[in-house]
Order: sequence, then structure tokens, then C-alpha cells
Amino acid sequence: MREVAPGGAANEVLDEIDRQLINALQGDFPLVAEPYRQVAESLGLGEAEVLRRLDSLLERRVLTRFGPMFQIERAGGAFVLAAMRVPEAEFERVTAQVNAFPEVAHNYRREHELNMWFVLATAAPQGIAQTIAAIEATTGMPVFAFPKEREYFVEMKLRA
Repeated sequence: MREVAPGGAANEVLDEIDRQLINALQGDFPLVAEPYRQVAESLGLGEAEVLRRLDSLLERRVLTRFGPMFQIERAGGAFVLAAMRVPEAEFERVTAQVNAFPEVAHNYRREHELNMWFVLATAAPQGIAQTIAAIEATTGMPVFAFPKEREYFVEMKLRA
């Protein structure tokens, strides 16, 4: 057993099966009718055990997200990197307000004048401006949008 690296759940300990599962779920997820069964078989486990462990890793916040990454523009949608300048005294309130929007993902605090950065993803391009306007109306603060100028593919896999 070993402790999770910084960024994972505090003081969380993973057993060997959890580590193997995390490593197996990064990339090359099987695109078959029963993908979890296939992953389970590759690890010598039952499907129910894989699902139970995955749920546990998510509940304990060892994993913060498990799901596909989409190129939303190919499906007719849009996304943009956005930032806000939030006074420290209001940071918790504004974070809760921003995160309440289903279009918001990956919200992070940064040591910068623009101290809150997040991604907006919408089903249609006009949804970006509408969501920004709604966030500004809700928080009373401006949102700065940084549209993608160029796309890069960075495959990042972390060994558990």
C-alpha cells in the first residue's frame, strides 16, 4: 500500500488493486458493450468489484472525475477558458456560485490578479456568451474569456 501523491485525497492509502485499476482506466478504455467487464477480466476481478472500487475512489476524491474527454466543437458545441478577479473575502461565495453552473468545469484558484480560472463548455457556441452573462449577473463580477487559438493534444497518464 502507498499514499496518494499530492492533489489526491489527504492521507488516502491505495491498495495494489486500486493502483492497478487507476492505471488500467487511463487511456484505451474499451469501446465495447460491457467495458467494465472487460477491464475487470484484464485485472482478474469481477465487474461488480471494479464498479465498487471506482465508486469508492470517486467518493473518497482519490479520483475527482472519471469520464471521456470530448472535442465539443466537433459536436457543434463550444468551450472557452475563463477567468475572474475575485476578492479574497468573496472567493468562497463566488466559487459556489460559479460552480453551480453545469457549463463550468475545472475551476481552479491561481496566484494571479485573475485568481479564478475555469472552463466553460456549452452545447452551442452562443451558449458561451449566455453563460458568461449569467455568471456575471449572479456574481456581480466580470468574466474574462480566453478562446482557444490553437489546439494541442497532451496525453497525460499518471501512475498510481
